[in-house]
Amino acid sequence: MNVIGNPLLAPAPGKAQNRSMQKDSLRAYSAIIPVPFGCLGLRSDAGALLEIVFLPPGTPLRAPADSACMVANLQINAYLENPEHRFALPCRTSGSPFRRRVWDAIAAIPCGETRSYGDLAHDLCSAPRAIGQACGDNPFPIIVPCHRVRGKQGLGGFSHSSADYLLDAKCWLLRHEGAQLL
Repeated sequence: MNVIGNPLLAPAPGKAQNRSMQKDSLRAYSAIIPVPFGCLGLRSDAGALLEIVFLPPGTPLRAPADSACMVANLQINAYLENPEHRFALPCRTSGSPFRRRVWDAIAAIPCGETRSYGDLAHDLCSAPRAIGQACGDNPFPIIVPCHRVRGKQGLGGFSHSSADYLLDAKCWLLRHEGAQLL
């Protein structure tokens, strides 16, 4: 387990979870909290946050079921009040060493700034498409601010989507931080 805010994310056993929302999967969340652009589903286990998932507006809410989700809820609300808020949450994730390097690079992007997939690919000696895939698989969006990664000529996608409420969430987060929308 590692506290987000430090450069490395500790791996957890098992494969990365599919982040697509299905009606049956809502009960898998330890909390579903409202945010200005929809809802966030929080999954936790053994005192650590396992995943944050963007959910569409109107998703039924669920109060935090444990201390990890209560602390995450408080810190997400602190970020919504002040985009400069620094997260310090116990998070456990799975991911290849490459994906964890990408997530660390994303976490290093300052609030109010953006980087392109190509910029990160150059820095990590990779390809923009691989950066995009790792970015879309980020288990802790907002905490690891993948919304700060954009396309070469525009916003790019967000959480493996190029439309709907997910792109609206990316725009909201960038505006909240005072970043330029391309």
